[in-house]
Amino acid sequence: MSKKLTIGIFGFGVVGQGLYDIIKTKKLNLEIKKFVIKNAGKARSLPAELFSTDANEILDDPQINTVVELIDDADAAFEITKKALSSGKNVVSANKKMIATHLKELTALQQEHGTSLLYEGAVCGSIPIIRNLEEYYDNELLHSLSGIFNGSSNYILSKIFNENQTYDAALKKAQELGFAETDPTLDVGGYDPKFKLAIVASHAYGLFVNPDTILNLGIDKLNDADIRYAKEKNLKIKLIPLAKEVSDSEVVLYVLPKFISKDSILFNVENENNGVLVKAAFADEQFFYGKGAGGHPTGSAVLSDITALRYDYRYEYKKHLDAQELTYTTNVDIKVYFRYTDENVLENIAFKNITERFYGEDHKYVIGYLNLQEIIDKRELINQPGYFLAEIA
Repeated sequence: MSKKLTIGIFGFGVVGQGLYDIIKTKKLNLEIKKFVIKNAGKARSLPAELFSTDANEILDDPQINTVVELIDDADAAFEITKKALSSGKNVVSANKKMIATHLKELTALQQEHGTSLLYEGAVCGSIPIIRNLEEYYDNELLHSLSGIFNGSSNYILSKIFNENQTYDAALKKAQELGFAETDPTLDVGGYDPKFKLAIVASHAYGLFVNPDTILNLGIDKLNDADIRYAKEKNLKIKLIPLAKEVSDSEVVLYVLPKFISKDSILFNVENENNGVLVKAAFADEQFFYGKGAGGHPTGSAVLSDITALRYDYRYEYKKHLDAQELTYTTNVDIKVYFRYTDENVLENIAFKNITERFYGEDHKYVIGYLNLQEIIDKRELINQPGYFLAEIA
């Protein structure tokens, strides 16, 4: 028998509206009692009495047993989530930055107060990857997880490679469609997939990793020379987060643009779609594919979490309880393509070895091996205008 949920929702943006649209079409034994929003003067499509700007109207209401957090501000989202969990309310969130940054504390709060925080909607839109890691792969040894975790940057890359659009034109179109924000840095700079990677790594490997320590380079420095190189080699560029076991005790995590060939299942993941590739010791290779951006795909993942709470579902974080102690390492060598302008820059970056050099009229590049820690240490040097680094498979 499912219990009735009385819900308070923070935020009524794209995902909040998408969630409401889905809920009103179903009979789910749940009631939305209150929305808390930031802008009281904005015209709404629902009755005014449903809205408030006072967070305590949800947090202090004893009738509300479920809080749904759908706001952009990660710090405010953390305070809301912390207070709700501590006062006996279950929480559903789609805020990947908040969860990735505070997951260790949030896990402890759930255990202390017997409450549940679910966040499937924070990672890869409509793809149920967290639930699968928790339930299906709970006793499985995972070799790696990678994929396309960001619909906005993938949409831009699809337009560049399939329709010969420029980076700027593709970004503008993504913004018009609502796939990319006015300031697209979180998406195209690789921060959004990095937060998702940190969350995935927790469920896959039992690791709490501060996202600030994970390397992310994006596609914002991509230019025609890199696109031309990829097309000449029949490759595409995708923005790929990777979590991979590199030894019995070490896992590596990073987000880098990557040249991929037709052999890769990710080659044909296009537009705002996401794909998650799981390589496991016993289940071998499995692939999850679905919409990664937009109100309704993310809204459906949020609703799945809400409905699971009717049956007191909670993450068990089994990999954290496992005796096998894994640690996060940055000591791994990666084969990279590096386009640069100033010859002197190569003297300040410690390549293990360089296998190819190219000197053109308008650009230069090298292909060689770099240690991940070296890329992290030299990130500002590598990630400046006129320079672009991508992994080569």
